[in-house]
Amino acid sequence: MAVTAVFLDVGETLADETAYWGSVADRVGIPRLTFFAGAGALIARGERDHRRIFELFGVEPVEGDRGFTLYVDALPCLVRLREAGYLVGLAANQPDWAEAALEAAGVDVDVVATSAALGVAKPAPEFFERIVSAAARPAAEIAYVGDRVDNDVEPALAAGMVAVHVRRGPWAHLHEPPSAALRVSSLDELPAVLGV
Repeated sequence: MAVTAVFLDVGETLADETAYWGSVADRVGIPRLTFFAGAGALIARGERDHRRIFELFGVEPVEGDRGFTLYVDALPCLVRLREAGYLVGLAANQPDWAEAALEAAGVDVDVVATSAALGVAKPAPEFFERIVSAAARPAAEIAYVGDRVDNDVEPALAAGMVAVHVRRGPWAHLHEPPSAALRVSSLDELPAVLGV
């Protein structure tokens, strides 16, 4: 069955989270290099929840600067996919302010589904079931693109979708995707991998 819809994760797929997490480190008073090393250690140990970083350093959770710094390949990729006739959506674990911030960053897609709006977060099967409902087509016609093996690739495959692993961001460099996943190192490669 051919892919007719493409849904993408946001953090470290479309958006570079370096500035966001740097602002978090600044707010909690931890040097950025130390903070990022702590995050890497948690990821390498298999920790799924990035918010455990606050426990590691013994600080109260805070939010970083609102907004998104998109990777340079993000918007051109979305445009190419839409021009090729795909239904294009975003589906990500994001807070309630994310949709407006993505729009302000120039993101124009057919569907935006955040964990805050859906009331369920990845990697829960219900999250991926909601993507299928929003796309209004069989799971086998949907490609889900993300950087995390545990939150994006494996649950997309389990839901019957085509999973695409983008190798950027800390999780993508520390965890190996299953052989059933398509692989790209940049969103510039995505349209060709999907046959555009």
